[in-house]
Amino acid sequence: MTQDLTTGADSLELRHADGRVARFPYLWLRDADPAGFHPETQERLFDLTQVPLDTAPDDARIEEGMLRIDWPDQDAPSLFGLDWLWAHRPGQARHDPAHIPFAPWPKERTAQNIQRFDAEAIATSDAALRDWLVAGKRDGLTIVEGLADSVDAGLAIARRAGFLRETNFGVTFEVVSKPNPNNLAYTADALPLHTDLTNQDLPPGYQFLHCLANEAEGGGSVFCDGIAVANALYAEDPAAFETLARVSVPFRFHDGETDIRSRKCVISLAEDGTASEICFNAHLADLLDLPPEEMPDYYRAYRRFMQLCRDPARAVTLKLQAGEMVVFDNRRILHGREAFDPATGFRHLHGCYVDRGEWDSRIRIMDRDAP
Repeated sequence: MTQDLTTGADSLELRHADGRVARFPYLWLRDADPAGFHPETQERLFDLTQVPLDTAPDDARIEEGMLRIDWPDQDAPSLFGLDWLWAHRPGQARHDPAHIPFAPWPKERTAQNIQRFDAEAIATSDAALRDWLVAGKRDGLTIVEGLADSVDAGLAIARRAGFLRETNFGVTFEVVSKPNPNNLAYTADALPLHTDLTNQDLPPGYQFLHCLANEAEGGGSVFCDGIAVANALYAEDPAAFETLARVSVPFRFHDGETDIRSRKCVISLAEDGTASEICFNAHLADLLDLPPEEMPDYYRAYRRFMQLCRDPARAVTLKLQAGEMVVFDNRRILHGREAFDPATGFRHLHGCYVDRGEWDSRIRIMDRDAP
């Protein structure tokens, strides 16, 4: 592979045989020198403060498919593989197998469109595990079926995705109607669409709800793609979208033992300006503390987002059966519940969380280990 090298005052250029040109600042080359990383942990050992910002080489040349750079203050040269340089050239993000674009739900999405996966396959096959993880990242919601009648069965699947996230409700939680509840989930009341634990500094990522029993009348689970709602709001009213992405508001959960508060924007943005996360829970929203003159615009935007979420055309409703587990991205998919009558039968879901970073890490490992 022919490479042409040109050196300048603060950088060098490589010209590929196919005509591509890449520029490599000298300081970047010092910072990225493979010799500056621990050989086992791959953590950076190079100390940026030990070289001047205008560092420049004594010599740079191509030898046997490698770029060799001799520095005035370093005895050993820096050696870079040319293929490695092209793969990691400045201005290009590192390839990330977990960078899977969201597929926002269309309005016509139904419960039949939710992709289903077999629990035994996920537990025993890395290929099945990867397929499930990718689908969960892309669609935001999947159903795992064929789970044994045991809370451990759901936890084993969750741990295939990553470490469990502990909250003030514990490592796991039981969604049942019970006396003296400290959360609406522990009642038989209807739950409007929301994302969980918006009061946390970092709300949990993926939520797992394993159905152990669902014999009561009512109690259907309702889901809505918050990213699709945010996109619809942007198309309809860009100013309202901008308000919800810019203005943070307080959230709070408090009971006899905890008082956890945080400020969040309803819509978080990716670097390209598109919606990447949703933080929406009207029950955990604290008293709005914005200046009075800002409230009309905020209430208008917030109310419209709420109306779009409640559009029946955007909702997917299903009644989970014993042995099924719904798994969804809590920072994207809003979930709720229809009211149920506990006098007509028992309803019991067992839940836990796995953070987004854990989920993404597992995808990367699956990709690395794939044949």
